[in-house]
This record gives sequence, C-alpha cells and structure tokens, in this order.
Amino acid sequence: MEHGTDLPAAMLLALALAYGVSPLAIDMYLSAFPRMARDLHASATGVQLTLTAFMTGLAVGQLVIGPLSDRWGRRRPLLAGTAVSVLAGLLCAAAPSVGLLVAARFTHGVSGAAGIVIARAVVGDRARGAGAARAYGLLMMTAGVAPVVAPLIGGALVGAVGWRGIFLVLAGLAALTFLGALFLVPETLPPDRRSGGGLATTLRRTGTLLTDRPFLGYAFAFAFGFGTLFSYLAASPFVYQNVFDLSIGTYAVILAANAVGFTATSALNRRIVRRFGARLLLRVGLLVMAVCSTTLCLLAGTGLLVRDLAVPLVFVTVSSLGLIAANATALAVARAPQAAGSASAIVGALQFGLAATVSPLVGLGGENTAVPMAVAMAASTVVAGSAVLVLAGTDRDGDELA
Repeated sequence: MEHGTDLPAAMLLALALAYGVSPLAIDMYLSAFPRMARDLHASATGVQLTLTAFMTGLAVGQLVIGPLSDRWGRRRPLLAGTAVSVLAGLLCAAAPSVGLLVAARFTHGVSGAAGIVIARAVVGDRARGAGAARAYGLLMMTAGVAPVVAPLIGGALVGAVGWRGIFLVLAGLAALTFLGALFLVPETLPPDRRSGGGLATTLRRTGTLLTDRPFLGYAFAFAFGFGTLFSYLAASPFVYQNVFDLSIGTYAVILAANAVGFTATSALNRRIVRRFGARLLLRVGLLVMAVCSTTLCLLAGTGLLVRDLAVPLVFVTVSSLGLIAANATALAVARAPQAAGSASAIVGALQFGLAATVSPLVGLGGENTAVPMAVAMAASTVVAGSAVLVLAGTDRDGDELA
C-alpha cells in the first residue's frame, strides 16, 4: 500500500455523506424541542433525553459495528446500518409518545454509527500517511460543519414541515447514503485480511489497542479536540445571546463563520499535509487551540471577556480543529492496520461519549455566564494536547506519515 494513495472521488464523496448524516441528525431538531414537548405531552427533560439516547447510540453502535466490520468486511455492515437508519428515521417521525421516540432515537444512533465507523475504516484500508490524512480531512469537514449548520437547517425546516418532517428529511438522507454505499463503495477488506477466531479474538485485538500508548494519545487528541467544539456548541446560544446580548440573526452569522473557518482550515490541511506531515500539523493545531482557549478561559475567569475578544478567540479555536481532527484520526488508525474497524470504533466512541457528557456539564453554571463554556473548552484542549505529548510523544512511526 502506498503512503500517498488517494481514494476515488465518487467513493470519497459517498463516504463523506455516510460520515456526515449522523452528526447532522444530532442537532437538526433542537429548535423544535418546545413544539415536540407540546405535541407529545412530555416534559422538557423527556424531550432532551431523545438527544442523549441518540448520542449514546452513536457511541455504543461504533463499539459494536467497528469490530464486527473487521470480521465480516465493511460493505455488509455499512449497507445494513444505513438501511436500519432509514427505518429508524421513519419511526422517529411517526412516534406517538416520547418514550417510543427515545427508543427510536437510540436505534437511530446505533444504526447511524455504521456510516461513521466504517467510513473511517474504509479510508484506513485503502490509504496511509498523507493520502489517509487528506481523505480524513474531507470526512472531518462534514463532521465538524454538520453540528454547526444543523440547527440553522432545522430552524428553517421546522416552520415548513414540523418536527416530524425533519425526521423524514433525515430518513431521506439515510436512504441517499444507502444508495451511495450500494453503488459507490466496494468491499475494501478482503477475506484474507479479516480477523478470525470469533468474539474472543476480536475483543483481544480491541483490548490490545487500549494498551497502545500512541494510539490512545491520538484518539484522545481527536475526541477532546471535538470536546472543545461541543463545549462551544452547547453553551454558545446562551453566551452570545444572554451574556453578549446578540440577536438570533447575529448568532447565526457567527455560527456560519465558525463553520467556514473550520472548513477552510480542513481544506488547507488537505493541501499541505504531504509537505509537512500529519504529526507536525496536529501539534500546530493543538498549540493554536491551547493558546486561544486558555486565553478565553483566563479572560472569562477574571471578568474581562467581552464580545469583541470572545468572537475571534472562539473562531480561531474552532478553526484550529481542522488541523487536529484529520491528522489525529490518520495517526490513530495507522497504529492498527489489521484492525482499522476496531480502531475507528474506539476513536468514535470516545468522541460521541465525550460529547454526550460535555453538553449538560456546560449548563451547570447557569445561562448568564461565559465561564463554564470557557473552562470546558480550555480543559478539553489541555487534555488533547497532553495526550499527544505524554502518550504519543515517542511515536516514531507517526513521523513517517508525511
């Protein structure tokens, strides 16, 4: 396998769609929460539980589907998962009670995890080094932009089609993903490279990854890098509108600008990773994120944080994730060329498990302070950077991924 291998464009686009649908489904219906509570005669907590169920399903699903794809190949689990995701979206749209909606959303998350975990594994099967980092860069653009733009899309849809219509749209996107996988994504793990020996062998290989220090370093860098993003997404509506007194329209513009920043940095990373290498660019991204997020935290903690400082600091912090996500993924999966599905599963489960944890934590400090958001962002960044320095600092294989 050549280190610079690039995937066919059509195949990569199909994988990007598979990777992006579930992150889009996380936040697209948030603006409909009050209407859902009324329609389903449910409490706000009950409706919020549908989001927790989906995030939990995403984490659990990746831990199950990733190792299975190492045994059975990539194509069958991907097709099965996306097919079930279509049905789960339809069940969400038709749910008559919040309890059934929670169950349907959990199923939605488990099945949607197939697109995420297998897209990463397919790239790991077909490419290494800079070629893999370039491919992961496109996947990360969809994963990073989707949760930012999803509330904007959902807000536009809820007035026209209602919250049930949003789930029908998500079911349609899952159907499109199924067709893309069916016609554009071939099997990338031949039988002679699949893991045998049953469940015990699969679990043993997965356990081996959990003792691989460089793998864990890159996996934590990826997960906690996104933890910084999720901390911002969960708290920013209150910070920008309640603390900085910005209108909904202005907040939407800031959301869009941050999405553009992340996309632009991800695109830049794809262009320069062959020249500078994944490991160096990962460290640069972590350094920039650390400087900006800790500055944000210090200003918030001392009461000196104002809008004109917060907006650019958050913008650079979010944009720096474009140098972290793809490179951390490429370096992590490269540590397990014979178990890319299991490696992808651990990385993804950490990401969405952390997201499910961070989102409620940033609300503990109240709705009229920026301190919880700033602390969560800085803490996530510190963990990400420390993981690379402490756990992956001696990884010489990573230096070859240029």
